Amino acid sequence: MARLLLNGKSLNNDLLFFRLTKARFKNVSYEVYIAADDVRGMNSLVIALGGNAIKKAEEEGTYKEQLRNVKETCKQILEVIVRGYRVVITYGNGPQAGNLLIQQEDSVRLVPTQPLDVVGAMTQGQIGYMLQQSLTNYGQELGLSIQVAVVLTQVAVDENDSDFKNPSKPVGPFYTRRQAEKLADEKGYWIKEVKPFGGKPYRRVVPCPDPKAIVEKDLIKRLVETDYIVIASGGGGIPVVVGDNGKLRGIEAVVDKDLAAEKLAEVVGADTLLILTDVEKVKTNYGKTNESDVDQMTLAEAKNHLEEGHFLPGSMRPKIIACIRFLEHGGRKAIITSLDKAVESLDGKTGTTIVP
Repeated sequence: MARLLLNGKSLNNDLLFFRLTKARFKNVSYEVYIAADDVRGMNSLVIALGGNAIKKAEEEGTYKEQLRNVKETCKQILEVIVRGYRVVITYGNGPQAGNLLIQQEDSVRLVPTQPLDVVGAMTQGQIGYMLQQSLTNYGQELGLSIQVAVVLTQVAVDENDSDFKNPSKPVGPFYTRRQAEKLADEKGYWIKEVKPFGGKPYRRVVPCPDPKAIVEKDLIKRLVETDYIVIASGGGGIPVVVGDNGKLRGIEAVVDKDLAAEKLAEVVGADTLLILTDVEKVKTNYGKTNESDVDQMTLAEAKNHLEEGHFLPGSMRPKIIACIRFLEHGGRKAIITSLDKAVESLDGKTGTTIVP
């Protein structure tokens, strides 16, 4: 049910409404609201933003550049919101965490370095702040009455996860082969090839254990149920270990944001998981002469493609795993596409849709 106000007078009544839009036409002002009961019946959607939504590959990564990108990203998100979706947002922090690590290492003689989990917390706050402010400001411009909450999120992991012995998560900038070999030799970085082609296919990798649970899940769920736009599990969340006594402690690692997004989707009972990255569609045989776009695949087909090795570790592979887990836990559909195609993908016009 919607309520329409003309010149401040209600044309119908209901218990509780949320304003969707406000405008003026020929000296007549109007406001359109949606009833709270209808908000609670909206399709729920978890959006996982890739690093390109915040810092593009060719950019230096200045605050000005990142804020500009975030503002454009928030316009896309608000387009989704006004179409009737209840939205929860998470995001990657690989470029930001990698850059902060470089800053720390280069200034070690001046200030002490911080552990990797603290670096994750710092960048989670940095990006969450930009998203929260931009969503609020742009929402006001559109006349949207919205409340945005950023939850600094911890994610429980297993300290015996195999990724601590064989790191897989790319962070920071891309390197040439020569640069990669030099960094591995001089700084002891773990370096891996993360793209099958291009002049700079190498990146530093760090431990990325599988997420087991979101510590702040009850708080996040309550915020969503009270109609906040929630931003949580940024950068995959801060990795922590739960001790025998139930107490938490941080551990030096990062958590994959797509796998954490799936856990977030479970917590809030989302219908759809939307993973936004730098490609419009998933590809099989990526980087080969027989490369092919995938418009839609079933859960079984996604599992087969995964087993056949079509998806690169640290890139598309964790996205596909996240989609598989989401559908196995009762999700209705998962979509992978580029940021600028978010709305079109929800209409089924593009992107790769994975269904049970």
